[in-house]
Amino acid sequence: MAKNIFSRPAGSAAQADSVVVIGLGRFGGALALELEAQGTEVLGIDASEEIVQSYNGRLTHVVRADSTKEEVLRQLSVHEFDRAVVGIGTDIEASILTTSRLLTFKKPQIWAKAISEPHAEILAQLGVDHVIRPEHDMGKRVAHLVRGSLLDYVEFEDDFVMIRTSPPREAQDRPLGVLGLRDKYGITIVAVKRPGGIWGHTTAQTVLYEEDQIIVQGSKTQAERFSNLT
Repeated sequence: MAKNIFSRPAGSAAQADSVVVIGLGRFGGALALELEAQGTEVLGIDASEEIVQSYNGRLTHVVRADSTKEEVLRQLSVHEFDRAVVGIGTDIEASILTTSRLLTFKKPQIWAKAISEPHAEILAQLGVDHVIRPEHDMGKRVAHLVRGSLLDYVEFEDDFVMIRTSPPREAQDRPLGVLGLRDKYGITIVAVKRPGGIWGHTTAQTVLYEEDQIIVQGSKTQAERFSNLT
């Protein structure tokens, strides 16, 4: 029988900086460990005793439980958390049922992993705040890195991206304020890193050099076109 492993008085809330991670496979486990490393209290839940034992002592709290049952989640005080991650992937039924139970609590903001487009659609239709497709999203990201001169790539909604690249010749050796890059290419260079240095914000007076790395923001097409200039 699952129990309230936080041992809080009835009606008390989970700590503000705490997250429940349900499903401790490769995605959920890595996420939970990274949260712990950043100082976040984590309650890890998995249906496998072997997996739970492997995280014992590595997470703040870890318990074997059936997350598809609402009463079990309540006994674990999951309804008191502000944030929940459903990392269950291969068992789509368990993923959907667990997510449905969390949604009845109203409170947790939910991130849920999907392993296919139909899975993602169902989660979105249920009302999940954030649907994550790790393999799909990473594949898209790497594709942009492979086919261009990008060093890193982050895509947001509405076709907006931020990329890390090297400054093309046209952007070198003169202050950014006189180059007119936004008017000409529809992009903004927001940060620069000198060799051996740290990232810093750019200004109109910033001069870029061949060895620098820069962060460029703009639409996907415009940012990639700019990064591919010679």
